[in-house]
Amino acid sequence: MHRLQELVRLHRLGTGAREVARLLRMSPNTERRYREALQEKGLLEGQPTELPSLDELKTAVKKRRPPPGSAAHEVSSIAAWKEKIEELRRKGLGPRAIYDRLRLEDEAFTGSYWAVKRLWRQLRQVEGVRAHEVAIPVVTRPGEVAQVDFGFVGKLLCPVMHVLRRAWVFVMVLCHSRHMYAEVVFDQKTETWLDLHRRAFEAFGGVPKTLVPDNLKAAVIRAAFGVDGDSALNRSYREQARHYDFKIDPTPPYAPKKKGKVEAAVKYTKRNALAGREGEDIDMVNKELRRWVEEIAGHRTHGTTGRKPLITFREDELGALRPLPRTPYERCFWKQAKVHQDTHICFDKRLYSVPWRWVGKEVWVQATSSTV
Repeated sequence: MHRLQELVRLHRLGTGAREVARLLRMSPNTERRYREALQEKGLLEGQPTELPSLDELKTAVKKRRPPPGSAAHEVSSIAAWKEKIEELRRKGLGPRAIYDRLRLEDEAFTGSYWAVKRLWRQLRQVEGVRAHEVAIPVVTRPGEVAQVDFGFVGKLLCPVMHVLRRAWVFVMVLCHSRHMYAEVVFDQKTETWLDLHRRAFEAFGGVPKTLVPDNLKAAVIRAAFGVDGDSALNRSYREQARHYDFKIDPTPPYAPKKKGKVEAAVKYTKRNALAGREGEDIDMVNKELRRWVEEIAGHRTHGTTGRKPLITFREDELGALRPLPRTPYERCFWKQAKVHQDTHICFDKRLYSVPWRWVGKEVWVQATSSTV
């Protein structure tokens, strides 16, 4: 789902403007400009499951773009370097040093010093006190938030290929009860990521309101923040969020404390349930892992909450989760492909023809289990 459609969906869900800006990784001013433009056309009204077309949203926003020479226009001229400017600012560089560094290292950089300085000030204001400078325990309401992450667990035996393969454990932990879902897999592909979420929701019997994934490639794509740019979040993941009606709040880069609960859960799982299992059959490992989550991890007294996660989940959190959707989820994922001179694209080792006018361009491919 495109960022503009996600903006509309979040507002229709009743999400506040500042929260929308944070979730979509855009500045409050940018969110406000988009919101006001869409509000003028009445596009923020309606059901969150019935969204306007992308072309309609883009048209409304483009009519409200700031004129050349305005402050907003000058900031947009360096939007492509925003991540690099953020990175250098975190390392302690000031506006002048960042401007000089970009001029030396990137021949494509054409922004002005004043544009860099304005963006630097905005980033400092938005960030405020840096996350690593404080550690405040966060208490979440039942059903409110879940965190997800992968952890490398060594090599396990693949029963299909009969060889040892690198394996990762996927963990989704409910932040209130600390009850979790864990499963070992051989890859972190988008398809696997989506399937793991579906199985976790089914195991819990419901869906948390917000998911906090790490910045792994399957969940997060770094892209431009402009209206015409690709979505910052993987479009496939957004499709799933729309189906299950949850919000996505990815962890900021270099901010591990933002997902400390799942980091701790991954370490606990690796050091306990998965310790000493190198070379074992992955199916047997997952069978034992499911038992361990229910019988061991679920009935331990958690060091922070002082309660047993599985008991807390059944008593407090299960009833607070969003219900599973009535219609079954059909996995839908997106990938980009280049149109070759023969008017075909290659997707999943097969060729598909597209209109000739797209030759030489990148196109989005949407695939389900039965259609492309």
